[in-house]
Formats: sequence, structure tokens, C-alpha cells
Amino acid sequence: MLRIPPYQPRAYLPGQFHLSRRRTMTDIADTAAVPASRSTTGALASLSLAMLLSSLSTSIANVALPTLSRAFAASFPAVQWVVLAYLLAITALIVSVGRLGDLVGRRLLLVAGLGLFSAASLAAALAPTLPLLVAARAVQGLGAAVMMALTIAFVGETVPKERIGSAMGLLGTMSAIGTALGPSLGGVLIASFGWRAIFLVNAVLGIAAVLLARRFLPGRTDARGERLRFDTLGTILLALTLTAYALAMTIGRGRFGGMNIALLGIAALGAGLFLYAEGKVASPLVKPALFRDPVLAPSLAMNALVSTVMMATLVVGPFFLSRALGLSEALVGVVLSIGPIVSALCGVVAGRVVDRLGASAMVVAGLVLVATGCVALAVLPGLFGVAGYASAIVVLTPGYQLFQAANNTAVMADVDQGQRGVVSGMLSLSRNLGLVTGTAAMGAVFAFAVG
Repeated sequence: MLRIPPYQPRAYLPGQFHLSRRRTMTDIADTAAVPASRSTTGALASLSLAMLLSSLSTSIANVALPTLSRAFAASFPAVQWVVLAYLLAITALIVSVGRLGDLVGRRLLLVAGLGLFSAASLAAALAPTLPLLVAARAVQGLGAAVMMALTIAFVGETVPKERIGSAMGLLGTMSAIGTALGPSLGGVLIASFGWRAIFLVNAVLGIAAVLLARRFLPGRTDARGERLRFDTLGTILLALTLTAYALAMTIGRGRFGGMNIALLGIAALGAGLFLYAEGKVASPLVKPALFRDPVLAPSLAMNALVSTVMMATLVVGPFFLSRALGLSEALVGVVLSIGPIVSALCGVVAGRVVDRLGASAMVVAGLVLVATGCVALAVLPGLFGVAGYASAIVVLTPGYQLFQAANNTAVMADVDQGQRGVVSGMLSLSRNLGLVTGTAAMGAVFAFAVG
């Protein structure tokens, strides 16, 4: 049975890195990082809006692809880069921007990221050609990477430790709302005002997020005697490695060919070079000891695995509902909306359960629910049709939200002040890699099944 190590003080050798440690004066100051004049509610509102925008910008663009194909007289594979450029930028840079936030100040970088996101959204709305639109989306993805990495990192600075789970659940809810809202909002905007409106909405909401972040988020509170340098070489190696892996999992429409294998080889080589380089520099992008931490390492692995499973169910769902159960496109859309709706409703509740019962126990409970939901998804639809499918999703989705809230809380609750950004980035990266891998795995299975 999976056991999550409890958070207890441990003895460490001098100089050994660890996530949990005794509280110092810096930690005490960090716990009270939000002055009385700043509103915790306002801070959570700014973080929630940032999380909402990063997920909304993915799903709202998907529904515009057919329209963009006609507007630019481009093939569907060409316009897919509007989505792919955004996702690649997030995946390649999310750890690096998290580390940069640790070095230069998280509020400063988050405000800059929100501003960059807004400016890139405006540029995308005004783009006269498809290549310029793709370039704007890549820049927008860089801003979104900052937003995704630092929203989770900021939780420990904006809420008391006993409410971290609730805050993580709220962010999970906002991510689910953004994912669910994108297709419907995008469809309405495109039908009413044209495709450029979907990017203008992001620009306007991004400006609102900038104002909220400047007003409510706490500034930098730690004073360091040492000057740390940003690991440029590590950033380049990690970005190239992650880009190669993401492309290997994306191109080929589920069929692995020579190009996919070559890209995987490049990713493996890049990963080896990255780990070697990180062990040689004085201020690494990711401290090698992080990968050996008894709390963080299993949490990252579980996060990637669970995300892979969840994405696999999302990819196969539309095909199963339409081909196996014979539903119309409209009914497929209705059934698929059950998951995001349940996810949005149970995110905050899951976070409160984590605060009450403890993160370690709820990680296990979430995993059990996810496993139960997967078994139900394999069995119940064959017995009860659509009702069986919906019942399985109602079990699977809350389990995923509970796991996410508990896992994020378990990792971030005791992270050292100077490592919050990079650890938050690693959490988001493990989730994104799981989503990419799940998509590729089910695409390959489907391609094999249909010959």
C-alpha cells in the first residue's frame, strides 16, 4: 500500500538540501508576509484569475481552429500550431520562470508575466498572418508559464498554513472552470464578433489581473546575504529537452515514426546533459538533491502518472461515446461537460477536506478514488451505457481534484522560501508532461486499433 512520508523534522548533514526544516526568522517573517493592509481575499482573487486565464487560453483557442483555418486559408496541421506553440512555451519554460521568481521576486515576475500575457493576447488579436499569430501565442505561453508556476508558489505567502489546502482547491476549481468555459465562451465570441475577440478577452482580463496582483500580492520579504545567479545553461538545456519530448509526443497523430524516435533520443540526451550540468554549477536551476527528496520525488512521479491517466480518459471519451454508445455530437458534448462541472464544484471542498484530515492521508484517498473511477470507467459503461459512463466520471473527477489539492499541499506546505518558485514549476511541469504523455499514449492506442 502506498505510504506518503509524514512531515516530521529530520536530521540532516551540514549543507544537505531539504524541503522541510526548522523555522527561522525568515520563515516567521514569510508566514506573516501579507501586511494587515493587504487583503487575503484580494490576493486569492488575483491568483485565481491568473490560474483561470492560463487554462482558459488553451481551451478557448481549440474551438477557433476551424475558423482560423478558413481565415488564413491554411491547413489544419498548420493552424494547430496556434495551440501547440502556447503549450510548448509553457512546458519548456515553466520550471525556469519559477526559479527566476525565486531570485528576482515572485510578485515582480508575476506582474511582468501577466503584463506579457496581456500584451501577447492583444498582439494575437491584431495578427495579420498565421505566423505572427503563432509567434504571439508562443509569447503568450511564456506569460502563462509565469502565471502557472507562481500562483501555486504564492499560496504559502498569502494564506495561513492551515488553509493551504483550501487555497489549492480553489486554484484547482479555477483551472477546471477555465477549461470548461473555453469552448462555450469561444464559440459565442467567434459567432458574435469573430475569432479576434477570443484573444481580446484574454487581454482585458489580463490587465485586470495585473491590477489585482499589484494591489494585493505581498512583495519580497526575504533578505539574502548572498547573490545567486540565474542558471542560463541549465535553462537552455531543460527547454530543449522538454521541447523535444513534447514534440515527440505530439507529432505523427498517434503514430510513432523515425522523427518521434529521434526526438525522444534528443530528449534523453538533453536530460543527461542537464543533470550533469546541474551538478557542476554553483547556483543550479534545479538542485540535484531535489530529485532525491523523499517527499518531492514521489509527489512529482505520482502527479505525472495520475495526469497521464486522466488525460487518457479525456482523449478516448469522445470516441467511445460516439462510436461505442452511438451518441450524437450534441449529446457527446453534454456528457463530456459532466467532468469539468463536477471538478469545478468539488475543488474547494476537496481543499477543505485536505486542511481538516491532512495532506498525506488525502493523497492516498485521492489515488484510491482515481483507481476506483478508472475501474468503473472500464466496466460500468458496458453494463449501463451512458449512465455507467457518467457514474464513473463522478467518482474519477473528485478523486483527481482531491489528489491534486492534497499533493500540492503536501509539497508546498514546508518548501523553503527560496525554492517555492522552482518547486511549484516542477509540480506544474510534471502535470503537463503527464497530460502530453496521456494524449500521445491514447492516440497511439487508437491509431493501432483502427489500423
